[in-house]
Amino acid sequence: MRPFSINPTSCLKGEISLLGDKSIAHRSVIISAIAQGKTTIKNFPANKDCIYTLKAFQRLGIRIKQDLKASTITVFGKGLYGLKRSSSPIFVGDSGTTLRLILGVLAGQHFKVKLIAGRSLSQRPMSRVATPLRMMGAKINSKLKTQNSKLEEYPPITISGGQLKSATFRMSVASAQVKSAILFAGLYAKGLTTVIEQIKTRDHTERMLKLFKADIKLKQNNIVIRGGKELVSPGEINLPGDISSASFFIVLASILPNSEILIKNVNLNPARVGIIKVLKRMGADIKIQKLKNQNYEPMGDLVVKSSILKGTVIREDEVPSLIDELPILMVAASCSRGSSAFEGISELRVKETDRIKSMSENLKKMGARVKVYKDKNKVKMVINGAEKLFGSRVRSFRDHRTAMSMVVAGLTASTQGSIDDITCMNKSFPGFLRQLKGLIS
Repeated sequence: MRPFSINPTSCLKGEISLLGDKSIAHRSVIISAIAQGKTTIKNFPANKDCIYTLKAFQRLGIRIKQDLKASTITVFGKGLYGLKRSSSPIFVGDSGTTLRLILGVLAGQHFKVKLIAGRSLSQRPMSRVATPLRMMGAKINSKLKTQNSKLEEYPPITISGGQLKSATFRMSVASAQVKSAILFAGLYAKGLTTVIEQIKTRDHTERMLKLFKADIKLKQNNIVIRGGKELVSPGEINLPGDISSASFFIVLASILPNSEILIKNVNLNPARVGIIKVLKRMGADIKIQKLKNQNYEPMGDLVVKSSILKGTVIREDEVPSLIDELPILMVAASCSRGSSAFEGISELRVKETDRIKSMSENLKKMGARVKVYKDKNKVKMVINGAEKLFGSRVRSFRDHRTAMSMVVAGLTASTQGSIDDITCMNKSFPGFLRQLKGLIS
């Protein structure tokens, strides 16, 4: 593991296309596997997390044909009850999406499976998904540990599925992963399973279940799914480009003078465009072109030009729509005029690393003025923009989004810097540096 040097750059120019949205890719594999028929998934991202989901279903008896050079996979679905018991534990690496979503599917199977996680994911809380699945009838055993005077569950997790009963859940945590696990379990439950969201989260699962002819109804923040109906493959899915991956280029092009880039065919789901809304509020010059619906998700091209950003307040109710983009938004805030506040961001404590700690420590090293404190028992971060960040030796904390955010910060700095490790970027965006190099003038 050698430090990676970051040399400041002057501007970005050109156009890029990005591989499929990671969140949608996970769901496309899962739902295709438990549907009837063959599904070809195009623009599939071969990042580590998505490959763990793919391999998990191969271990469960699903045939998946891969042509990763063409970014295409074909999943031969076997229906709701076509999965087979794995002969040994399934390793899901550090992919929280793989683990939490697959638990919902396994809750409805008539066999036992043990799921083992990597070092980072083994430290992330799982009660939020285990508790509702137990209420529906699944038997779940996990590692128990006291955290903040409360008993919490962690991987490894053993789940025994079976006959599930429907239930109504009012979400206490704004989590698309937990919501999705419950909806997947609802496919196997008798009657109607209802999820009520207090804060709306990304709806990729609901959209894709509709595409596969699930009996699912949405009314405002209520999602109702009827169990027992087999899913039917649409035959082909074309994944829109990942907006979370796009966010690093959007911010960098906004900050660097004389920049202009085109990002083609990006996912523009209303629950995912929080990054665009916030940056526009900060004064970013971002235009959407060629907006269209690709089967089930809106997508379009983004034209981003350099601009002078000003500080803003990111409210707690906005956080679910840009939870993955908060680290790069912190870089944007550090390069903006005035002060920016990030409210209600405690969920960043339980990501691949504590992203509040990783980003605040790194940005302080580069000259940003960052303060983290509790406001009415909720975590808040305030960043006062620096006139110019300076190069420093920063750390990735083995977190892909921290690493990519700090590469962007280093490219805007006044002097050369370095980051201790960038291999973690393969978790979500193995082609990040290659795409970046193609835009640097």
